[in-house]
Amino acid sequence: MVAVGALATLVAVIAGSQPTPDGALRVWLASAAVLPLVNLVAIVHKAGRAKMPLLSGPARKFVLSFSPPMIVGALLTIVLYRGGLVEAIPGMWLLLYGTAVVAGGAFSVQIVPVMGLCFMAAGILALFAPMAWSQWIMGAAFGGLHIAFGIPIARRHGG
Repeated sequence: MVAVGALATLVAVIAGSQPTPDGALRVWLASAAVLPLVNLVAIVHKAGRAKMPLLSGPARKFVLSFSPPMIVGALLTIVLYRGGLVEAIPGMWLLLYGTAVVAGGAFSVQIVPVMGLCFMAAGILALFAPMAWSQWIMGAAFGGLHIAFGIPIARRHGG
């Protein structure tokens, strides 16, 4: 999570320097293809260290709970983009990512759903803040929250 947070912070800086909201959206979409791979490598490594099957009961439940909000987010991104509502996408992403983390976190350690609620709060802020703030809110959430929660999770639970 810490690596994802650090990379997301860099993505926010790059997205924030784009001259148009569409350019920023493209930067975030590219990161959405790469950052989950970073997480997947870490999960595979952790499962190997713990000598646990990758899709053990809790891991399978996490994936099954986490995935539906993420799929909805992908579909709504297309709909909002087509409808010319690019400014609503960052807030929607944060809200649905937070929802996914809360749902998946029900099968994880107690701090994970709290992290999801923080993402949801950031999503509410992004929906109602000026569009110019969106990239920085996403950076603070996807970057800062992953780092802030990832460190104690790694220390207390081995990653």
